[in-house]
Amino acid sequence: MSRKESPKTAISFTDQEALNFHQEGRPGKLEISPTKPMATQRDLSLAYSPGVAVPVRAIAEDPSRAFDYTTRGNLVAVISNGTAILGLGNLGALASKPVMEGKAVLFKRFADVDSIDLEVDTQDVDEFINAVRYLGPSFGGINLEDIKAPDCFIIEQRLRELMDIPVFHDDQHGTAIIAAAGLINALHLTGRDMKTTKVVCNGAGAAGIACIELIKAMGVSHENVTLCDTKGVIYKGREEGMNQWKSGHAIETGNRTLYDAMKGADVFFGVSVKGALTQDMLRAMAPNPIIFAMANPDPEITPEEAHEVRDDAIVATGRSDYPNQVNNVLGFPYIFRGALDVRATTINDAMKVACAEALARLAREEVPDEVAAAYRGSRPKFGPEYIIPVPFDPRLIHAIPPAVAQAAMDSGVAGRPIVDMEAYKHELSARRDPVAGTLQRIFSKVRQQPKRVVFAEGEEEPVIRAAASFVNQGLGEAILIGREDEIKSMALQAGVEIDRPGIRIQNARVSNRNADYAAYLYARLQRKGYLLRDCQRMVNNDRNYWGAIMVARGDADAMVTGLTRNYSVALDTVQSCLDVKPGHRMIGVSLALARGRTVLIADTAVIDMPTAEELADIAEEAAHVARRLGYEPRVAMLAYSTFGHPKGERSEKVQEAVRILDRRRVDFEYDGEMAADVALNMDKMGVYPFCRLKGPANILVMPAFHSASISTKMLQELGGSTVIGPLLVGLDKPVQIVPMGAKDSEIVNMAAIAAYNVT
Repeated sequence: MSRKESPKTAISFTDQEALNFHQEGRPGKLEISPTKPMATQRDLSLAYSPGVAVPVRAIAEDPSRAFDYTTRGNLVAVISNGTAILGLGNLGALASKPVMEGKAVLFKRFADVDSIDLEVDTQDVDEFINAVRYLGPSFGGINLEDIKAPDCFIIEQRLRELMDIPVFHDDQHGTAIIAAAGLINALHLTGRDMKTTKVVCNGAGAAGIACIELIKAMGVSHENVTLCDTKGVIYKGREEGMNQWKSGHAIETGNRTLYDAMKGADVFFGVSVKGALTQDMLRAMAPNPIIFAMANPDPEITPEEAHEVRDDAIVATGRSDYPNQVNNVLGFPYIFRGALDVRATTINDAMKVACAEALARLAREEVPDEVAAAYRGSRPKFGPEYIIPVPFDPRLIHAIPPAVAQAAMDSGVAGRPIVDMEAYKHELSARRDPVAGTLQRIFSKVRQQPKRVVFAEGEEEPVIRAAASFVNQGLGEAILIGREDEIKSMALQAGVEIDRPGIRIQNARVSNRNADYAAYLYARLQRKGYLLRDCQRMVNNDRNYWGAIMVARGDADAMVTGLTRNYSVALDTVQSCLDVKPGHRMIGVSLALARGRTVLIADTAVIDMPTAEELADIAEEAAHVARRLGYEPRVAMLAYSTFGHPKGERSEKVQEAVRILDRRRVDFEYDGEMAADVALNMDKMGVYPFCRLKGPANILVMPAFHSASISTKMLQELGGSTVIGPLLVGLDKPVQIVPMGAKDSEIVNMAAIAAYNVT
């Protein structure tokens, strides 16, 4: 798995950016948040003493009730001693903590599994085992990480014997499972049979041993697998550099070198080092060779190098900038999700094989729009360059855990079987993090089609950092507006390198476009009381005018601003320079994420007291944005009343907006007027059987700008929701305005959204 991108990849970052990311706000990447109310004395009495005594007694009588009354059933410990930290080696337990926190974040992001990292400060195998074995009552599973071989084999095996919960060393099995999924599909494409396929694996560490053990469990014969290490082929009778795990895979063969083994081989598994597979070795392989070059961060051979000599090769790597990425995040979150949900006592071979087969099946299915949106102008299709699903495929959450859970039930290790598998799949879909998925798709699409984005407030440190990050992530060119000496001085002070390709500075006062921009603005404003010299002064002194005109004149593709200006002030400037797209209405749409549910709220920025006609327009515009972001719109037209009660003039305006949508025959679900709780709660909606919405609304059209703005800010500050936006939509050229005081990461997000163009 490529957990740290190679410097050659499209996604890169400076050391300082990585440090800032981990240091900003609360240091680290995790926090603990209560799931029950803690507002009153009664709440506290129930949560602790004396109320907590009741579940304590219940668990003492029946230990399985711990899954009902505590977090144990959704809690995984990520544990390491830091003896093999990603590609960095043995740097110790404490140094491994950022990686383990990151793993915990991935558990939550992809499968809604809660996780806590534990760093055990010992390199003694027995001490490590004794430290972990007694943690069973606290957790539903143990994920071992970054432990050197052969210690990891011993530790995992003994802990599996000692504990009655799943113990899983992801560095071994994660890579093996994803590679096995790719192998299933590659064999299918090349017409091979698993039983007769000849495999060479270079690398006899944790991942290499796990890879060949899994593919043997899937049907590859022992005699057809050749394992190699730095000393060559592992053959029967070899003594140098051997251990019991290598010996278990030794075969009778006269081959002694990797080159010897590669002659006539069908498949190469590489979990070794850059350049280990040469073009001469590749030439010696069988027709339609299958290459899994998974060395981290640089593969044993690159796809370009492979295809120079074998255009019939199917190539997978650990890199995100090449097709067919072997990425562990496709496996471990979903494996634990399925294992936890059936209270499995272990993760066995049947569950690993089920995961690999489910991943292989998913890659053969037609991809949804959410995945297709990340590819330049074409929809990925099962074939040599698409044998493994991509990590942001929204179907993973409801495709992989059920397969793992079913395998656990079939193999007799499930403590609580799932009765209704279809209902379980729907439940899993609700756990997905839609905003994170949406941002991932936006970033991926922009990387495929990089844009020139104006960062209007170019002398501000957060903007300079954001511009550098935008370029480092391969999103396009960043144009900083401001005085060159001031920008360079601030960048130097902030430790940001901006003298590099992809970052450009523009000073309005010295630009050869100055007169043209002033004339453009004057043509737009001359009948609104402005003189040419007024427009010249505005272009010279206000960077928002300059940036917006750059976009209007085609000298840039998009713009982001707002850090130092009130939203309405920045919006007035933008409106002076840009027109509304024909057939559209300019509005603000905010994305609010709370407990896995994403809701679009409109209009949160532009129209103060909309008429019925404007409310209908807002609904259509918001529905268009929802579809652009990958959601099927379900619109609720909100009011203080629900379907006529209580009556009021403002509610009548919302009712008229619904009738206007009826006349327009729009192609999305909508209804109203209704209160917010009815729109978002199916139980309350059920009181009104005539309601047209088939589920909770995901677009809320507010009756006025003030109610929209107030509600989103309250959600963010009091409700703990994540709010992105308002996104400015409806203009003929993309501009986004960030909140005043935004962090550099928020500026980058909005710059990417501007480049993506949500309208």
